[in-house]
Amino acid sequence: MSLARSGSVFDPLSLDFWASADPLGVVRPLAERCPVLTNVRVDWKETPEAHVLLADLPGVRREDARVEVEDGGVLAISGERAREEPREGDGWRWRLVERSSGRFQRRFRLPRGARLDRVRAAMEDGVLTVTVPKEEAKKPQVKAVEISG
Repeated sequence: MSLARSGSVFDPLSLDFWASADPLGVVRPLAERCPVLTNVRVDWKETPEAHVLLADLPGVRREDARVEVEDGGVLAISGERAREEPREGDGWRWRLVERSSGRFQRRFRLPRGARLDRVRAAMEDGVLTVTVPKEEAKKPQVKAVEISG
């Protein structure tokens, strides 16, 4: 029988409820149950010049985030959000943990016309901004043809 995570600390069917009462340590932390988290929130906007993806990564250091372009026009945002763990003798322990930690990954298939060789990424205030420029729209060439006769 598996218990579904309900998200409430006061719900006896929630894994959070039983975690502190588990003397054998059978209830594992979220990072062990779900090794890759996909709950990174991303906004994707398209401008005339580029596709811009904004990913909320609070608590993630710039060196712990990765942006990669894979074959087939796939953009991957991944990384890891660390959680502070108590050390022996520190005198503290977690009472409630709601913020997710562990590895995360989101993948997006980019449309045709995206310039994958010119992808830029910047991170500020916990928001990762990935800019993928578009190819310049080709204007139809009109060539006048001389009419003989």
